[in-house]
Amino acid sequence: MATEKIAITIDRELLSEVDRLVARGSYPNRSRAIQIAVREKIGAWRKNRLVQELKKLDSGSEAKLADERLKGERWPEF
Repeated sequence: MATEKIAITIDRELLSEVDRLVARGSYPNRSRAIQIAVREKIGAWRKNRLVQELKKLDSGSEAKLADERLKGERWPEF
């Protein structure tokens, strides 16, 4: 995976926490710790967005639609 170097501004207390995680061996360095944090946050946003879209579905109408499709299909005899 290609990476890009960026500069960020971060709260001192938050950076101290990142440094503590690096010092105890949770991450190899600051950069990796922040990469993982950003990746996890984006993953959580995506999951939340998917959940919100799924909540919009009407399960009753979805089940009815599935039943209608199944009735129209020819099933092989075994």
